[in-house]
Amino acid sequence: MIGTVLTWAVQRRLASIEHFRQHPHEVQEQLRRELLRTARATDWGRRYGYADAPSAREFAQRVPVSSYEELYPQLERVLLGEADVLWPGRVEWFAKSSGTTNARSKYIPITRESLYEGHYRAGRDMTALATLHYPETDVLGGKTLSLGGTHGPNPLRPEAANSRAGDVSAVIMQNLPAWAEYIRTPPLELALLDEWEDKIERIARHVLTADVRVLAGVPTWIIVLLRRVQELAGTDNLFEVWPRLSLFLHGAVAFGPYRELFRQLLPSRQMNYLEIYNASEGYLGLQDEPDSEDLLLLLNHGIYYEFLPQSQWDEPEPQAIGLEEVELGCAYALIISTNAGLWRYKIGDTVRFTSLAPYRIRICGRTKHFLNAFGEEVVIEHADAALAAACHATHTTVRDYTAAPIYFAEASGNSRGSHQWLVEFTHPPANTHHFTQVLDDTLRQLNSDYDAKRHRDLALTLPTLTVAPTGTFGRWLAGRGKLGGQHKVPRLSNSRELLDEILSQLIK
Repeated sequence: MIGTVLTWAVQRRLASIEHFRQHPHEVQEQLRRELLRTARATDWGRRYGYADAPSAREFAQRVPVSSYEELYPQLERVLLGEADVLWPGRVEWFAKSSGTTNARSKYIPITRESLYEGHYRAGRDMTALATLHYPETDVLGGKTLSLGGTHGPNPLRPEAANSRAGDVSAVIMQNLPAWAEYIRTPPLELALLDEWEDKIERIARHVLTADVRVLAGVPTWIIVLLRRVQELAGTDNLFEVWPRLSLFLHGAVAFGPYRELFRQLLPSRQMNYLEIYNASEGYLGLQDEPDSEDLLLLLNHGIYYEFLPQSQWDEPEPQAIGLEEVELGCAYALIISTNAGLWRYKIGDTVRFTSLAPYRIRICGRTKHFLNAFGEEVVIEHADAALAAACHATHTTVRDYTAAPIYFAEASGNSRGSHQWLVEFTHPPANTHHFTQVLDDTLRQLNSDYDAKRHRDLALTLPTLTVAPTGTFGRWLAGRGKLGGQHKVPRLSNSRELLDEILSQLIK
């Protein structure tokens, strides 16, 4: 009965979804006006004349496009507890993530509005669509097994007991409304544990007897948990443990490399998969059609969108376009203004539109080279710094390199992944293991997400170093007609296509 009532309640969101599908520009313009009106008395709002109710064009002319580093002086004031800086009031919750060059982690403000009008509203939308597409599964009649991170003190105000920072999943779980907490498992005291090995063990034991019908989380960690549940249950068939399991809501990393592994773990036609696009900065999209991998862009969830064409990515004063100007198939960097006080903020993700009616997207990468196959968010600055440290420690230098994931299916048949680094040295280090160890240690120091995935080899093992013979990358570039000039070897990739192509050249 409770499942029936919850299903009725969340399906009321279907009308709202259809409304912004049919009236995208009106919905976005109304949202933009509401954001500016709400923030008009903040320090930022006064600086850029929000009280004047500027048009979309005037807003774009007045307010600069900002990266995290450029916005950080204001964000630091928010972290220190100052009120009315970017958004009304004092912000007490922050989502911690990697990807910045000026610190080990970045801290994104999470306001009450961004939680309830963004993350939770989108969560209801995703649940409503799941009940619409899979009515026979009764997903709300049992438990949703969600696996997230943890939170701790605000790093700039550790003495403030009510100011916390952590993984966005932990912030969401800690503040869930009662109805959502009722259908979720495990309990918070397990879900928010910070020691991952103990956390996986205790959660696996707890959920063995739960009526789990939905999985939700990052594929990287869900796989680790499912393996342990199998071991504890003494079965290869997880449907013997959870006979009514039928849905996996996944996000944060590309699902393609994991799809076959999940089919092996959950070999039943009753299993369905839907993708979400949920970042520290907000809930941006969801898979609204089961037969398509495209993501519906969420337009009434506290985020006003602008888009940077690829030609503008490296411009000192980039010119963004509005939703009504985007074209199919082009790559755009996302610029967002949100009800958490992020104004014309470069989130770092790039998307391309696959549909304009309604607006659907696919995530096509980052504005910088990156490695995020397992949620580790290694950017080019991390890679370069780690290689420099390893070279210094082993008295060598690097001519060229590229790196890519080793996915689970390739990692000796276990449930852990890794990175493979193909490096061309001026002269190879005498001790390649030492080089790899310093590389790994430096990445862990620079990047908190990578460090979490490497903790006790739980999700990522030590990187694999492959030494490339002299001239390897030059020959590859020459073969593609890109030798010389400004042509460069892509440094980091979530796909193995480039790395495998170069390795196949070595075999020949």
